[in-house]
Amino acid sequence: MRAAQAVELALRQLAPDALVKNLDVLMLTNVAFRRVYAKTYIDLVNRAPHFLGFFYDMLDQPSRSGRYTSDKFRLVVEKLNLKAFLKLLQEEAWDLVINTHFLPAEIIAALRREGKLGVKQVTATTDFETHRLWVNQPCDRYFTATEEGARYLQHWGVPAADTEATGIPIHPVFAQDKDRAVCLKHQKLAGDRTVILQMAGGFGVGPIEQLYRALLDVQHPLEVVTVAGKNQKLKAKLESVPVPKRHKAHVLGFTDQIDELMAVADLVMSKPGGLTTSEVLARGAGMVIVNPTPGQEYRNNDFLLENGAAMKVNNIGTLAYKIDALLADPKKLARMRENARKLGRPQAAFDVVRRSLELL
Repeated sequence: MRAAQAVELALRQLAPDALVKNLDVLMLTNVAFRRVYAKTYIDLVNRAPHFLGFFYDMLDQPSRSGRYTSDKFRLVVEKLNLKAFLKLLQEEAWDLVINTHFLPAEIIAALRREGKLGVKQVTATTDFETHRLWVNQPCDRYFTATEEGARYLQHWGVPAADTEATGIPIHPVFAQDKDRAVCLKHQKLAGDRTVILQMAGGFGVGPIEQLYRALLDVQHPLEVVTVAGKNQKLKAKLESVPVPKRHKAHVLGFTDQIDELMAVADLVMSKPGGLTTSEVLARGAGMVIVNPTPGQEYRNNDFLLENGAAMKVNNIGTLAYKIDALLADPKKLARMRENARKLGRPQAAFDVVRRSLELL
């Protein structure tokens, strides 16, 4: 949804006269299907992540009888449960669909193969590597985070001319240069020592308190900014944790100013989700990777480490040691941040929109 919002905002700037509708297709289905498709995924992330990783890898393999035949049953189930979406597609005279998830792309591709729909569609992938489920032909263009992601789609039969590495669409605000001093003042931060931004996600789940306490064990003076999201109970608990005199700490609730916080951060500690990672890279901060979910986040983790834009903490018990070691080597931290800047694609949403409009 965050990628879709980024595309929508870019469309409204580049094509102000266009009729744009941003749609979560799961809002056009029944409660049971929505529960299975979305809530079950979240449950697996929180309770059985390695089980989720197993299925992620399994679904990235060809079937014994062919590349796509094993997907037929899933497609039938999706069509039966998304009749309102099918009706919307066929009753309105859409010129273009920009997908930021493979579910709508799969349904549109099937309708086009059946001759029931003629609308052009493109797909913007939202992780640094791609997966077989993103391949839904016919699709007029695939926009990937990296060239490697584009090559993997080509491995599954997508024509090279139909792929382009644009980066992952992120909010247009990340395409705006931000003055660090102005952002520090606006966020009421001192900025007189290393700034570490701890991200807990919108709902503030995971071992956030343990990670926060581990950050406070770092010996180098820090200014720690922790975003607890909508979890007020977590926010109150973090605010009660004693802060050593060598550090400054700020615990925030939900905020829509993450771009400014990332603009002042030297390091961002977070899970390596595709959107969050893209935002961090766009702001040129180094990443401290914690708790990657097996599957796409493992692959995002690999991408960041291969390109020297992050460090990974496998155990909370060694977090303080690893950050102290990094801060003891300013040149290493500077290289990490420079590598992040090189990987950043702050204009990705605009590039996706421009290339998409060229198809019309």
